Amino acid sequence: MQEWKQKSKGRTALLIEGARRIGKSTIAEEFAKNEYSKYLIIDFSNIRPDILDLFDYTHDLQYFFMSLQSLTGVKLTLGNSVIIFDEIQFCPKARQAIKHLVKDGRYEYIETGSLISIKKNIKDILIPSEERRLNMYPLDFEEFLWAIGKEPTFDLIRYSYENLKPLGEAANREMMRLFRLYMLVGGMPQAIAEYLQSSDFEAVDEIKRDILNLYLEDFRKIDDKGRAATIFRSIPAELARNTLRYRIGDVIEHARLARLGEVFADIDDSRTVNFAFHANDPGVGFALHAGYDFFKMFLADTGLFITLAFMDKDYTENIIYKKLLSDKLATDLGYVYENVVAQLLKTAGHSLYYNTFKISSSEESEPRSYEIDFLLSRKDKIYPIEVKSSGYKSHKSLDEFKKKYSSRIGQSYLLYTKDLRKEDSIIYLPVYMAGLL
Repeated sequence: MQEWKQKSKGRTALLIEGARRIGKSTIAEEFAKNEYSKYLIIDFSNIRPDILDLFDYTHDLQYFFMSLQSLTGVKLTLGNSVIIFDEIQFCPKARQAIKHLVKDGRYEYIETGSLISIKKNIKDILIPSEERRLNMYPLDFEEFLWAIGKEPTFDLIRYSYENLKPLGEAANREMMRLFRLYMLVGGMPQAIAEYLQSSDFEAVDEIKRDILNLYLEDFRKIDDKGRAATIFRSIPAELARNTLRYRIGDVIEHARLARLGEVFADIDDSRTVNFAFHANDPGVGFALHAGYDFFKMFLADTGLFITLAFMDKDYTENIIYKKLLSDKLATDLGYVYENVVAQLLKTAGHSLYYNTFKISSSEESEPRSYEIDFLLSRKDKIYPIEVKSSGYKSHKSLDEFKKKYSSRIGQSYLLYTKDLRKEDSIIYLPVYMAGLL
């Protein structure tokens, strides 16, 4: 945000996008307090009719600004004030007005919103080109450590990663304890605040259920047939099935992906879900060879994922809480680690891709299927990542992938629960380092 302010110098508005309840409004207001002499917040989710009516008069900006300051009681300072348009999706005409407001140059503008691009929120308006978009995510592991008062801890993690230096068994065990805590609580500010106040996982789970119900209600508003909500709720179950892709026909009877493209686009726009697409030809330009009808979905927050997986049961029946707390997460629950790795990679700025392939063997009648959980690219090389929830002695998929695409691979990674080490051209990283890749 500071970079935007310094480089833009009022020539663009900043649009902060993200899922609901991740703190967009809070961060925008804190930034306004610190960086400007005056600020004004207009919350379009709860706006007075007389203020809303002013956006019919943006053709006369002198009248608009005089009336806005009079009605809100906020006197803005020319050249050193910011106006925050909170939940901008509820007022498309205000978003369209950004073009003229920015050109006017009296003040700077920050917009916050979710579900920015669904049809009803952009219908009949000209999307302003004077916007710089900034994606906001739930707190990552480093930010979670800040929140619970362990800021120096991640400095040690980063040092270990950058120098390929093991932490030692005791230190790794403590880091994994903190990471499992992060997975359980998640990165939603309300859930973290509840944990800090009560240290009660059941109370934290209730907060997460409230957020999930809010998301499900949003999906029902977007798609009154209930398909978006059904797809969202099915994500943990589909990952648990360990299929090579999301199968819509298994979730909604007789449904076909080709007919639900708009529904999936709206789910993506909610920023509550991270899509991982199949890299059909795993080279550097993943997007050029991606199978956009062949994908997996992960929740954008693993804390919410764990609650959603047992949404229909009481908190006490959620076995993932018990298993993670006791460090006994079974292999069949490994998809929880896949979800958190997807979350941390996405938050670090990576697009998510994976690959499946088959290898024929003279010893077997049918080709065997293999899967690489995630693929990254840097310069002219690709970096395969395999995720393990517990044991790590076997990494057949990674081995076969390296044989098949040896000339394309820069470095291979296995993310697991043990300490950092390097062996046989594979770097074994503790899973809590995923966000550093």
